[in-house]
Amino acid sequence: MLAGVGSFGLISPESTTLIRTRREVLIAPFSGFFFCVGVGGLMIQTWSSLNQFEQWAGFFSLVILGGGQTWLVFRGLLIGRLPLAWSQAGMVALQRGQISGDKGAIACFEKGWDAEEEHLNPMAYLALHRIHLFIEDRETAEEWFESLLAVGGEEAVAVEWIQAIHEALKKIDSSDALRLPPLTLSEQE
Repeated sequence: MLAGVGSFGLISPESTTLIRTRREVLIAPFSGFFFCVGVGGLMIQTWSSLNQFEQWAGFFSLVILGGGQTWLVFRGLLIGRLPLAWSQAGMVALQRGQISGDKGAIACFEKGWDAEEEHLNPMAYLALHRIHLFIEDRETAEEWFESLLAVGGEEAVAVEWIQAIHEALKKIDSSDALRLPPLTLSEQE
């Protein structure tokens, strides 16, 4: 029964949207879990009647099913939220004073935008604009500012985000932070 319910859930339209849109995070992983438990239970019940080749084939099938289930869980729960995770990692790196490098704020924010989660794009673009102004890379800062304007400008970004970026950069070097545009009255409150 579990194998049947799980297989139905895996081929349902809700689960197939996980591959295309990454929005569905509940049905596919749980259906996969039910399917793995059901198939594993069937193998356990018939294990003693199987010959050695069938037992090895069953074992490797369970390993493949377990790998597929792991992929479903990570695809649905982790990878589906990856742009948000990159934005958060960028902010943490910025607060630690790590601007450049593989784990620096610039690298994280460059990965922190997504065509499917458009609300994250202005946040990443604004952060990259401010960071490049801070490090005196005006040409790259202008490119990120144009990207920011294309998605709604600073009005598309929460005031708290702008404040957090400015505060983190001031904490790194208050004199270099003078290169940043001044905060508006609503951003200073």
